[in-house]
Amino acid sequence: MNLSGDLRSAIGDKTAKILTAKWEMRTVGDLLRHYPRRYVRHGELTDLASLAEGEDVTIVGRVVRRELRKLQRKPYQVFEVTVQDGAGDTLKLSFFGTGVYRADKELQQGILAMIAGKVGYFRGRIQLNHPDFEVIPGLASTETVEEYATKPIPLYPATKELASWKIKSAVDLVLGPGLEVPDPMPPELLARHRLISLTDALERIHRPKDDDELNAARRRLKWDEAFYVQLALAQRRHAAAALPAAPRPARPGGLLEAFDASLPFTLTEGQLAVGEEISADLAGSHPMHRLLQGDVGAGKTIVALRAMLQVVDGGGQAALLAPTEVLAQQHHRSITALLGPLAEAGRLGGAEHATRVALLTGSQGAKVKRAALLEAASGEAGIVVGTHALIQEHVQFADLGLIVVDEQHRFGVEQRDALREKVAGGRPHVLVMTATPIPRTVAMTVFGDLDTSVLRQLPAGRAPIATHVVPAERPAYLKRAWERIREEAAKGRQAYIVCPRIGEGDTGEAVSSAAPAAPADPADSGEPAGQEGARPPLAVLDLLPMLEGELLAGLRVGVLHGRLHPDEKDAVMRRFAAGELDVLLATTVIEVGVDVPNATVMMIMDADRFGVSQLHQLRGRVGRGSLPGLCLLVTDTPPDSGSRERLDAVAATTDGFELSRLDLEQRREGDILGAAQSGRRSSLRLLTLLRDERLIARAREEAAALVAADPDLSGHASLAAGLAELLDEDRVEYLEKA
Repeated sequence: MNLSGDLRSAIGDKTAKILTAKWEMRTVGDLLRHYPRRYVRHGELTDLASLAEGEDVTIVGRVVRRELRKLQRKPYQVFEVTVQDGAGDTLKLSFFGTGVYRADKELQQGILAMIAGKVGYFRGRIQLNHPDFEVIPGLASTETVEEYATKPIPLYPATKELASWKIKSAVDLVLGPGLEVPDPMPPELLARHRLISLTDALERIHRPKDDDELNAARRRLKWDEAFYVQLALAQRRHAAAALPAAPRPARPGGLLEAFDASLPFTLTEGQLAVGEEISADLAGSHPMHRLLQGDVGAGKTIVALRAMLQVVDGGGQAALLAPTEVLAQQHHRSITALLGPLAEAGRLGGAEHATRVALLTGSQGAKVKRAALLEAASGEAGIVVGTHALIQEHVQFADLGLIVVDEQHRFGVEQRDALREKVAGGRPHVLVMTATPIPRTVAMTVFGDLDTSVLRQLPAGRAPIATHVVPAERPAYLKRAWERIREEAAKGRQAYIVCPRIGEGDTGEAVSSAAPAAPADPADSGEPAGQEGARPPLAVLDLLPMLEGELLAGLRVGVLHGRLHPDEKDAVMRRFAAGELDVLLATTVIEVGVDVPNATVMMIMDADRFGVSQLHQLRGRVGRGSLPGLCLLVTDTPPDSGSRERLDAVAATTDGFELSRLDLEQRREGDILGAAQSGRRSSLRLLTLLRDERLIARAREEAAALVAADPDLSGHASLAAGLAELLDEDRVEYLEKA
């Protein structure tokens, strides 16, 4: 069988047209990779209590009651069938017109059936009107009953126009008798890992006789997904190793040594160890591509600055790409302050071997921007800090050797690639930093595409952060939360209060509780991405008069959000950092990088409207000095809801990797070979990173060995063909840029 064969020719135009429209299936292989969503068995019934109104469902139930009722007007009669699940819950099926005859004939008392339709309500009870169905022949004979007692029955992802059993019929038509599919995997590899053939895997995933067959099929098909991706990444690593990059080894007596000697604190063991890893990468002749993961407050910025100084010592420049102007300005101020005279090259009081730190943002005036552009192009500025403005075509560097991307999930692949292309004749080294890896980053890390450095140790004297959920059903808790803010202010300390919206004309949509990543640039827009709720999420401009009234009367409250002019944002942040404000009421504009050691309380209103990553980043704005931090997650979600469970999980840990795994469980990995970040269009059908890490690691070893011996797969034509099928032109381009 040719898996690339035309689907219409194999199963007919009508069914193929629906499959193409719904899932973009065009080939026989596309259909055979449309794996069952789950499997049921004779006697295993759907939980009817879990059905939601308006949902298209395929259920399994047993007929417990039948009734033909006469009506006084059209359609004059209705045939009602009641089915029951294992818990005793029931669901009514209503059939009209021509459907009455078939339902009356086939839906006999006691039989088991698969039923597909849209869930509706009538007089307060759920029902399915005129559903499609297929009887499971469990009562036909002793032999049939025994077969269906053990045999898994596949239920496919279906659509209104095509029920699960109709998709199964199409699959059966394609599989047919005597199926033989060419297997691209080397026989010795299959034997080494005890994997069944591709023919057997496809047969058993769709028509398993028992659980053992099903498990063997899943294991083989998961292997294929992991191995092909690993082949692609191994080829990419092999090609990257051949790309030229200017070595930037550490230089004795340079800026880095002078900076280390000037530090008023001791670097942690973790910072020193990670610094050595990065230093060795920078000294290499091929590009570094490293992820620096460190929990909030672990000192990633110092590590990155030391790497930038090593590059400057080597005659190159470093660019620090920040997601917002607030953060870029703060990075510029903090780096300049840390370097002191070492950042004042050519100026009065500058050190002998100093450099310059330039700032480039979109809102700068023409004169200031022109000066920054000149410093970058001439090489006078060894370090250039900026926002998306760094990516503009007219921005040039004398010798860009290192790109540091802060909070890498806030930038798209295209944006990072645009900056990397500013190096002529080679590639710069790249260091990406994050406190909570988003799912794709976790995916790429587990798949071995990124070299990873982890900072887990907090700097000496850094206080821990306590996180508590403040639920609506405990009004005394909320009252106490406002008291805590007052108490901290009385001690001369400060607090953040964060709302999901700005107010006055924005959409009222809130951050999706299922989406840990923020929108493309939430800090500048102030409008997080959507989730419907019973009420609009709280807005900064709505809460402000309440704070100035009874809640926090007498305290100095400042406001910060994405609609303010950058100069206003900077002025507010400067006042807050200087202690001239007691409370900063803000949107997620303060999510990353804002550093005010005197701030001890973070209160997040409607915390359920934010994702895991945002909550973790937001609470990292407190506890940045020697004073303990407190994060309060205010919510009105029910105690047994998924959103409350998520908030409880955030409150239970401050480990960024643990939280990223929570993200991964909720969202999957995203399409690691394409631009689908949400996980809804993943090229991984069966493979899940959290459950299959061992299999992925074995696939990586095999792929690395194969590519090392045969980089272009010229001796493995069938594998090369399979890889080409997985990697279309868009995905090849994506891998080149990722």
